[in-house]
Amino acid sequence: MRTHITLDDLDDLAVGAAILGTGGGGDPYMGKLMARAAIEAHGPVPLIPVDELPDAFNIVACGAMGAPTILIEKLPSGEEMGRALDLYERYTGRTLDALIPFEAGGINSTIPLMAAAKRGLPVVDADGMGRAFPQLEMETFNVYGVPAAPVAIADERGNTGIIEVQAAAKSEWIARGLTIRMGGQSFIANYGMDGATCRRVSVPGTVSLALGIGRTMREAKAQHRDSLDSLIEFFAGTHYEEARVVGSGKVVDVSRRVQNGWSVGIVTIEPFQRGAEPIRIQIQNENLVAEQAGEILAIVPDLISLLDVDTGEAITTERLRYGQRVNILAVRVPPIMRTPEALDVFGPKAFGLDHAYRPLGLST
Repeated sequence: MRTHITLDDLDDLAVGAAILGTGGGGDPYMGKLMARAAIEAHGPVPLIPVDELPDAFNIVACGAMGAPTILIEKLPSGEEMGRALDLYERYTGRTLDALIPFEAGGINSTIPLMAAAKRGLPVVDADGMGRAFPQLEMETFNVYGVPAAPVAIADERGNTGIIEVQAAAKSEWIARGLTIRMGGQSFIANYGMDGATCRRVSVPGTVSLALGIGRTMREAKAQHRDSLDSLIEFFAGTHYEEARVVGSGKVVDVSRRVQNGWSVGIVTIEPFQRGAEPIRIQIQNENLVAEQAGEILAIVPDLISLLDVDTGEAITTERLRYGQRVNILAVRVPPIMRTPEALDVFGPKAFGLDHAYRPLGLST
């Protein structure tokens, strides 16, 4: 059954998208403001469950690309995504019937809503990452056979381009280079597919999931319940199934830089427990691995989100700073993201990590 994303949903969506963003995906607050302006002007956005998509629908994935730290210094104009979609339609000759987020986290949960409101299109309640990842090829769309190209890319100055190559990783490499030359931030449309394919290759229900996360936390606070306990209970009732706190402490060091179009670095957390070894989290836009005294607490593709102890809300990597008190929440990804084919594309080795993947809460 179709529902609609309204202005009343955007606060909850932004809170949930920040947690699914695992530190990256771009600041969802800015995306929320852009979606709010578009919905105020054009009305609510229909949200279609992936299993209700007509077979012949023309769908494209869309969102922002670049280092999250750039986004807080170089605000989008709001027209970039539309330019990329216009170019995609002209180049392919296909009229779009729906948009889908290419990732579930951060600003890229709301950018498709902004674009859909302006174009009078629905958004598919699904995505290609089930979280946020830093690279264009790290999509279930790619894992299960959807070509990444053509990629339509646009910046805030009206520059646009088409990337047409064979491999998804090559699309990432070229699009990343263009993004750097566009000032570190761009907007892209790619992974075009029909409705039947979208049902087969997508992580389902992730827009609803982000909404549910935000709603759960808001209602827990209003009822003076522990929002973190409520969130863990909520995840247990979804297709993600397992969430737990793997550490808590104070941020004592943040080493972060922009490299090759990504924000990379390490955050060090001193546990509240006296005498405990520090926890180190490696970052590439998103939090990749949490390690303590040689033990892996959580690792990609599972989610690792740093939540403010006092507010319960996620802290993006670009806003990490000394002295923040955080809980480290880990969440297991759904089965479509744990297949051998998927792990080849966005498991630990894809990030150069010399660790085997062990799903959170499972022995294998």
